[in-house]
Amino acid sequence: MVPVTATAAWGLVLGVTLGLGLWSVLAVLPRMGGPTLADRVAPYLVDVSEAARRFTVKRMVDPIPILGTLLAPTVHRLIELLAGVLGGNAVVQHRLGQAGSGLTVHRFRAAQLGWAIGGLGVGVVVATVGATNGSFPAAFVVALPLAGAFLGAIVRDSLLKRVARKRLARISAELPTVLEFLSLSLSAGEGILDSVRRVARVGSGELGHEFLAVIRSVSTGIPLASALAEIAGRIDLPALTRCVEQLAAALDRGSPLAEVLRAQAQDARDEAKRCLLEAAGKREVAMLVPLVFLILPLSVLFAIFPGIFVLQSGF
Repeated sequence: MVPVTATAAWGLVLGVTLGLGLWSVLAVLPRMGGPTLADRVAPYLVDVSEAARRFTVKRMVDPIPILGTLLAPTVHRLIELLAGVLGGNAVVQHRLGQAGSGLTVHRFRAAQLGWAIGGLGVGVVVATVGATNGSFPAAFVVALPLAGAFLGAIVRDSLLKRVARKRLARISAELPTVLEFLSLSLSAGEGILDSVRRVARVGSGELGHEFLAVIRSVSTGIPLASALAEIAGRIDLPALTRCVEQLAAALDRGSPLAEVLRAQAQDARDEAKRCLLEAAGKREVAMLVPLVFLILPLSVLFAIFPGIFVLQSGF
């Protein structure tokens, strides 16, 4: 066996790194790494071809051409394992729709995997420092990297939940105003599609952006009721879903849309008041905690301590 010195080992590592770097640089040159016919055609066929979808997904994890190609199968297996451990992709797709994110489920899982790897790295560093100092037991040193990886994935999922919850709250707050604006536009003589287009044009909130998507869908030939139902299903807000259902029924039956929207706006305001009262009731119970455990003991202490001090001083 030929002995390997430290210099030879470092030379091997640096040589491999240099080779991969040069190979990656050559791969992106126009003559060697230009887009093929499949690269140019696949993005336009993802709606009708499963092979095109697989081809485009395969290249989503390519930070650099060579390492991306080498690590793509491993990354895909890790993403599938992460999806199996943390739940199905349908829930993630639903939350991404509520959050208004442009990410796909695959890209979100890839980002979640990155967070898990980051948590694993932090756990390894902390466990190494603790093991070196001898302050951590062996079981804790082994479990800490796994706990860091799990915590990183959970934190990324919690951030998505938080963004979706905040966006739903903004949509719920905007809904009565938007419905009243639609009702005023209809009362002024505009059609429902023109009213929705006006809200999408002048609105700057979340519902305005959603109505832009509705206008785009209608422009491609999708009926207005179906486009609104798709938006309501993706957002999954009870008030908006109820409003879309009532609007679709009014369109089918020929009922006055202005009155329907005005009634839905009033219902949305009543529901907002009810939610505000419920939140106030919960906050009232939560405020009892500092009152009982902080303010009341301090009040009793200030009332009794002077008498105890006088008695102890022998007055």
